[in-house]
Amino acid sequence: MIENEKVILIKPQTFMNASGRSVIEFVNFYKIPLEDMIVVYDDMDLDISNIRVRKSGSPGGHNGMKSIVNILADDRFPRVRVGIGKPIYEEDVINYVIGPIPEEEKEGLKEGVNKAKEAVVEILKNGIESAMNKFN
Repeated sequence: MIENEKVILIKPQTFMNASGRSVIEFVNFYKIPLEDMIVVYDDMDLDISNIRVRKSGSPGGHNGMKSIVNILADDRFPRVRVGIGKPIYEEDVINYVIGPIPEEEKEGLKEGVNKAKEAVVEILKNGIESAMNKFN
């Protein structure tokens, strides 16, 4: 329970680019309206420790979000993007995302995750607009 709201946290066990399969099973089983679902995901377009809260929108270049949007056939659900920064060299993207986290980045990533947690609580407590105003 968060702010008197029943909350279920899911972490898809599929490959990231097939996340939509897990999400649709969850949404259908619990009959969750999309506006009541919040997707939290990493984003290389944001610096480490930064977050962005959005009411809806395109998945951008994130393959996990592309999967979710394509399978749900809808992009009208809240999301919280957590910045992970970019690798120094473009060709290192895959290793950067799935490889070990460099020690010097761990604290910034923890800060971003904590901000994301606070943003989710703000969404539940005061709505998406309030969270966007507070965290963006």
